[in-house]
Amino acid sequence: MIDETILMDTLRQGLWTAVVISAPILAVALIVGLAIGLFQALTSIQEMTLTFVPKLGAILIAFWASLGLISRSLNAFFVGHIIPLIAGGN
Repeated sequence: MIDETILMDTLRQGLWTAVVISAPILAVALIVGLAIGLFQALTSIQEMTLTFVPKLGAILIAFWASLGLISRSLNAFFVGHIIPLIAGGN
């Protein structure tokens, strides 16, 4: 069995890895959403596809651009924390 401190440290590191992975995509979604909302407020255009399609495109581009960061972060987390726990080392 693993110690409680090791479990909490692994959970903390896993949550931090999730934050690092999701931050670029969420930041792009926030910026694009604010820009589109401002555009809609200024022009009084209330079209649902105007908000959805550009935001989806920007999120896909941000996801594609941050795939290197995502893979490096996940690899570092698994090699540094999960695999040593599986192998029995603390």
